Amino acid sequence: MTGTIYVLNGPNLNLLGKRQPEIYGRETLADVEAAAVETAKAKGLSVRFLQSNAEHQLIDWIHEAREEASAIIINPGAYTHTSVAILDALNTFEGPVMEVHISNVHKREEFRRHSYVSLRADGVIAGCGTQGYLLAIERVARVLGAS
Repeated sequence: MTGTIYVLNGPNLNLLGKRQPEIYGRETLADVEAAAVETAKAKGLSVRFLQSNAEHQLIDWIHEAREEASAIIINPGAYTHTSVAILDALNTFEGPVMEVHISNVHKREEFRRHSYVSLRADGVIAGCGTQGYLLAIERVARVLGAS
C-alpha cells in the first residue's frame, strides 16, 4: 500500500461549477482537486483525482485502487442510488472508504436518500459543499495514522 488516496467522482461532476450552482456551488472540479492535493500533501499523503460519467470506468478504478491506494474517497453522483456493481467493487477494497456528497441528499428528493455505497462506506459526508472532500481526506489521514 502507498499513501495514495483515490478520489473518484461520478457522473456530471465534470460540470461542477456550471451545473445547478445553487445546489452544487461555483467551484469547479479542478478547484476541488487543487484543494484536495494540498490537504493530502499537508498530511503526507497523495491524491489520484479521477472523474468519469461511465460506471464501468469507476469500477475499473476501484479495482486498480486495490493494488495502488490506501483509501478511496468516492462521490458516486447518481450511481449512489442505483449501482450495486459499484458497491460490489468497493466491497473488494480492504482500506477505508469515504462517501462524499456535495449537497445534503437527505433534504432532497426521496430517491436520493438511499445509497448503495453507504453499505460499504466507513463514513459519509453530505451537505458540506466541496469542503466535504477535504473533511474526508482529514478523516482518512486519521484512520491511516498519517501526520
